[in-house]
Amino acid sequence: MPELTLEALAARLALVEQKLSALTAVVPPSRDWRSVVGISDDNEFTRAMLAEIEAHSEAERQAALREDGA
Repeated sequence: MPELTLEALAARLALVEQKLSALTAVVPPSRDWRSVVGISDDNEFTRAMLAEIEAHSEAERQAALREDGA
């Protein structure tokens, strides 16, 4: 392994900065997380999925209430 010197570290840092600069030039600007993961209330599939999740959560709540009251 080469000797770790300030010059070697400076050269490595410069290379990392160049690569980071190149990557950030390619990456699109940040978007809303819903558009990134594909969740939108504007389509039928998502509305059905969210309704199913809510129904499942409600069923779990009701079951927990029945267990506490038993």
